[in-house]
Parts: sequence; C-alpha cells; structure tokens
Amino acid sequence: MHRSERLKFVRRRMRTKTRKKETGARMHVLMLGWEFPPIITGGLGTACAGLTRALDRRGTKVTFVLPKAAGGHSAKHVSLLSPQNSLGPVGTHEIVEWEELPAGGGEKTRGRGRLSEVLPSRRRAPFGAAAPPDAEGSREGDETSVTFLGVESTLRNPYQRPEEFASPLTPLRDAAGEVVDMNDPVAVRAAIAYAEQTGRPLPPEVRSHHAESHAPAASDYDGDMIGQVERYARFCLAATRHRAFDVIHAHDWMTYPAGIFIAQATGKPLIVHVHSTEFDRSGEHINQAIYDIERRGMHGAMRVVTVSQLTKNLVVRRYGVPEHKIDVVYNGVELEPQNVGITGIRPKDKIVLYFGRITYQKGPEYFVHAARRVLELMPDVRFVVAGSGDQAKRMIELAADLGIGHKVLFTGFLRGDDITRVFNLADLYVMPSVSEPFGIAPLEAMSHNVPVLISKSSGVSEVLTHALKVDFWDIDDMANKIVAVLKYPPLRRTLQEHGAFEVRGLTWDGAAERCEQIYRAVRQEMSARAVARR
Repeated sequence: MHRSERLKFVRRRMRTKTRKKETGARMHVLMLGWEFPPIITGGLGTACAGLTRALDRRGTKVTFVLPKAAGGHSAKHVSLLSPQNSLGPVGTHEIVEWEELPAGGGEKTRGRGRLSEVLPSRRRAPFGAAAPPDAEGSREGDETSVTFLGVESTLRNPYQRPEEFASPLTPLRDAAGEVVDMNDPVAVRAAIAYAEQTGRPLPPEVRSHHAESHAPAASDYDGDMIGQVERYARFCLAATRHRAFDVIHAHDWMTYPAGIFIAQATGKPLIVHVHSTEFDRSGEHINQAIYDIERRGMHGAMRVVTVSQLTKNLVVRRYGVPEHKIDVVYNGVELEPQNVGITGIRPKDKIVLYFGRITYQKGPEYFVHAARRVLELMPDVRFVVAGSGDQAKRMIELAADLGIGHKVLFTGFLRGDDITRVFNLADLYVMPSVSEPFGIAPLEAMSHNVPVLISKSSGVSEVLTHALKVDFWDIDDMANKIVAVLKYPPLRRTLQEHGAFEVRGLTWDGAAERCEQIYRAVRQEMSARAVARR
C-alpha cells in the first residue's frame, strides 16, 4: 500500500472511532440481498459488497441474509446468514436450518427453527393482490398479518423477456374445465394444485415444466424464481426471529417480500433499495407478477432508495410512489491504486471492451453494429465482450453474420483478478445500455484509467462529466466516438486524467454516509410515531 493510501486508511479509522464515541451504540442493519461475493452474477453483488464494506468502516454493523449457502466466503466485515442447504419447498410446519459466518472470521454457528412458530398462516392471498400496508409499517406483534402464497411462474430468470416465456402446446384447464391463460401465474398455480389434488393428469409440457421449476436451481436465477423468493422470505422470518437489529435494508425485488414480512413481525423500519425495475429489464412487456412484488415492496417500505434520479423518476411515474419518500443514493467504486497500470503482453491491436451482462437492457446488438462501422475505418481494432447472459448466443451469431466474428472475442463471465486484467488491456470501455438504472462498470473502468463511452439512458451519466455520451441507438455516433478515442491520443489522455480525478468523488463511503442518514431518519420517524400513539 502506498504511503498516501496508508494515511487515508488511518484517517478513516480515526473518523470511525470518533463517530462511534459521538453516536454511542453501534447501529445494526439487517440487510437482505440475493448476491454477495462469492455468490455474484453482476452489479448487484458488487454494490452490496462495496456498500457493506463502507458501512463497516463507518462503524455500522451489518448482518447480510443470502438465499443459499455462502461457501468460500472470505469477507471479514459482515456477518453472513444463509440456509445450511439449498432451500427446497418449505411449508409452514417444516424446520429450516441455517448457518452464520460472523464478521471478523469467528467460528461458524448453526441454528434451526420451526416456521409454524413464526408464521401461523391463517389467511392466504397473493403477495401483489392486497393493498400495500400502511406507511407506518407493521403493527407490533400482529403475526397474523404475515401471509404467503406461492405463485407458479414460467419465469426462468429475472432478466428474461416475456416473449421468451415457455408456453405449453397442450392447454391446461382449471377446475371449471376452462383453458388457463399461461401468462397468469396465479391461475396456473391454482390449476396445477387442483390437478394434483384430484389426480387429474397434467399435460406433458406442463408436467415437465412443473418438475423442472421445482428442481434444485442450477444458478442463482434459475428455476421457479417466484417460488424461490417465497422460500427465501420464509427462511428470513425463521432465521431472524430472535435477532436484534435497528433497520431492514432490502435490495431489489427478490427480497422485498422478506423485508415486508420481517417488518410486519418486528415493527422495525424497512428500506427498499431499487437497483433495477421490471421496466428496465423488459421494456413495456413486463412480467406482471414481478411488477406487483416491486410495487408492493416500494409502497410497504418507509423509504425507497434509488440508484439514480432516472430511476427515481421511473418509480414515481410507473409505481405511484410519492416523490418525498424516495432518496437517491449513487453507487460508488472501490479505488485500488495498486491495481492500476498493470502491464502484460499487449497486442498491437487497439482493444474496445464491453463488460457486463449480455441481456436486452444492456444493448449488446448496438455494440456489435457499431463495431462493424469502426472496423470499416480501423481494421486493427479488436472488440472484447466480457460477460454472459441470455443474449450471448444471439450476439455471437450477429457478429458472425456481419462478418466480424474474427474481430470479436467473447471471454464469458469473469471474476477476481481476471476483471483487473481485462480492464488494463482496454483502450476504451463502452456501455451502450438501452436502460441502465445506474451502471457501476464505467466507474470500475475509470478507476483503472480506462476512458469510457456511455449511453445517455443510464443513471451514471448524471454524475459523470468526463465521459463520452451517446444515444444507444445511434451506432454512427458511437462508432465515430470510438474511432476518435483510438485515433487521437490527446483525447484519450484527457479522458483518462480527468476521469481518474472525477471518480475519486464517487466512492462507497459516500453512499454509506447517505444510507446512514436514511437509517437515522426512519428510526427517528418510528420513535416519533410511537410517542404520538401513547
């Protein structure tokens, strides 16, 4: 570590100790998330890791609840709570087991609990069907207000587009003999349950899909996603029943049901963090079941955190959330100067990098079309695509159809040191997203002294000045700006120097400070309401 970095580290620790003395008891946050290293598939896991590290530096204690066992966990700043085994179907009278990996690397502990002790389950209604709970949160001790209903869904992962949903050839019929609309997950689940209860045979296509959706998930987002969300909520209720914490912080739609149910059971304030919405993932063709969960979570929370003003405006317009209830907290980046400037065997070709999920919302097809325009002017350019996703096969085929397949390298999903290596090989990073609530990757690129070209349809464009910006659909403008950066070293150096300076102000410590302000505000609001009720 450089001397300047050591001084910064010491100053941060001194500020943390001073803050602890000033504020007294250490605040404890129960954080709910679907990803945390080493369980990570994209920006959500990176954001959760960065935010929790910064909160720890500020003296805030975090218990993080994951939906699957966290083998290989190496972080020492956060207590991880996760199922001891993969969660299968969980009924209200079943016992769930969990393990905790404490902060600081202490001994692993295990626990178990019977769900019926937490969840009487006297009434059942679809999560998205009932009116949102009052903004005051839960009624303390009112356990009967906690309800569940598993929803059968054809969703294969949270980034899947509706036109890709499976649709069986043989019709599924309900109890009245009517053909079920396969786009109505509640009706599908009811029809399957009726068929199983009465012994009616299911159509072969429905039977195979039903069996597949209840099989153990192959990855973090496979299988019956909404069923996994329900099981995660049940697990969270049992595993956190006797834990002390001050606020609940739930990241993205998969954790909103768990957050609301814990808030209802404990009376603790809930904050939901919107990293992405169904409109970002699917455009106008949304999955209604996911939208319902998102909306109920946003209205059921005391505060909503969005990663950009762009996302805040969408939440107000599309979900009807009052503007005064929403706080914008921009994501940050971990600055690691020791990883900048690593050199290796560099090719003579210029390297243009696409880094991220290969999905509809990231605009991969626009990147490929712009690449062809660039190669018409500069044949000594190579395009590196680092990532994976449901559009990867289509992207590869498109590059081949355009005759540039030999100029586009697909690395697949990268982790750890490979991410640093690919950034240090790049001459330019391009993010052509159709819809990007924020976008952490440009900050990571700038922290490695890589100039960036980003879509105007991104939250990060609100906070970056020294970045080139384009409309995602304007492939000619995109190609021209790529060529300009590669051909003119003065432009590239200017973007690098000013970008490196700018990114220093976009850190997770700043995001953590904003989150702490929100935590304190909701606690004060809860206390004021409690006093008013007396």
